[in-house]
Amino acid sequence: MTLPPDFETRMRARLREQWPAFQLTLQENSPTSIRLNPLKKSKVPEKKIPWTEAGYYLEERPRFTLDPLFHAGVYYVQEASSMLIEQGVRQSMEVTQPIVALDLCAAPGGKSTHLLSLLSPDSFLVSNEVIRARASVLSENIQKWGYENVLVTSNDPIDFQLLPGFFDLIVVDAPCSGEGLFRKDQAAMKEWSVGNVQLCAQRQQRIVADVWPSLKEEGILLYSTCTYSEEENEQNLQWLANNKQVEFVSLKLEASWGVEEVKNGNVLGYRCYPHRVNGEGFFLAIVRKKSHEPAKSFRLKNNVTLISKKANEALHDWMMPHNHTFVQRDEYILSVSTPYLSALNTLFHLLKPVIRGTAVATQKHDKFIPEHALALSVHVHTDRFKKIDLSLEEALAYLRKDVLSVGEGEKGFALVMYEGVPLGWVNLLGNRLNNLYPAGWRIMMRS
Repeated sequence: MTLPPDFETRMRARLREQWPAFQLTLQENSPTSIRLNPLKKSKVPEKKIPWTEAGYYLEERPRFTLDPLFHAGVYYVQEASSMLIEQGVRQSMEVTQPIVALDLCAAPGGKSTHLLSLLSPDSFLVSNEVIRARASVLSENIQKWGYENVLVTSNDPIDFQLLPGFFDLIVVDAPCSGEGLFRKDQAAMKEWSVGNVQLCAQRQQRIVADVWPSLKEEGILLYSTCTYSEEENEQNLQWLANNKQVEFVSLKLEASWGVEEVKNGNVLGYRCYPHRVNGEGFFLAIVRKKSHEPAKSFRLKNNVTLISKKANEALHDWMMPHNHTFVQRDEYILSVSTPYLSALNTLFHLLKPVIRGTAVATQKHDKFIPEHALALSVHVHTDRFKKIDLSLEEALAYLRKDVLSVGEGEKGFALVMYEGVPLGWVNLLGNRLNNLYPAGWRIMMRS
């Protein structure tokens, strides 16, 4: 691997005697790691990532596209170092209490799915991605994870100033120069320059400044990047400390993990280097807000419509009992977290929602057609539906939207299952079936 000369000069100066070990590590393959969904049935790999409860290393990188459990949201493929955010959240907040959180730069969904697993069921997450195409990928991954206490939006960071003091936790995994991913991402290395680092730092400052008013007093900003540069990390945090009232939160981390504590003036952060940590480059800081934002009250027309009694009777046993409410949006029936009904009305008005809770069904006259998101929901009541168990070959055919010859002679909607986990729906028509897997999600890879 030939590194950009300016990058090598900067890293040699920073790492000094550690430079040879760092350089050697960049010639090695990146470790492969996954994070399990705690609410879905799964086999547990042997090698655990020590700083996260559900993260594991794999001995080799499989073809994830050809694993139906990947598409069922049983696990998420995520870089190990980035799972360090779990320590930031757990050590700075009471995760057993209700928390209103924002993942500002959320695509493709690693941090958001991690937050959903960490926070209590009575918490609520706004998962945001400003770029619409990336927001679609984010929506797919959120739906596969199967939690409903989440709203996916596609807003610019400045839009959240409409919600002053609204969030207890804001995660800004800031777009960066990607120095920590060079051995995984050749494109990031080719695009790297000192000028690009400086542009990224300016963009990151704007993002943090725009979203800052929406954080509550005593709320937590979790700032992270996958880069080493001081401009994008320590210097940005120093800028924040110079302009806002903040307090940096110290973490207790095991020395054996290899994470480096970074102290620069009154700035405190944590950096992962691949020659010290079994993962890629990563930076993390936990900032507590010490200033007050005046709350804003809204007089908004109610935009949340409850479903009819008849519809509720038809659908109530489609999901396991939990604290939820069915609401109607056009022809769709959604399941949303009951404690946040009023907040959802505000968010529907002020933001640009992409998905809202769990889409349970589409209503056509007096009939209810189950939505794919329901099949993937951690709350789906599988015993209330016909179930068809698929082999690996059949499951992959289903995910390609190929024709299946299963369930012949039966009629009605059925869940297709792989290793005890729902993959989606089919509509049995007696002598044939309709494969209801979403066309936009189908896999193209052949074994």
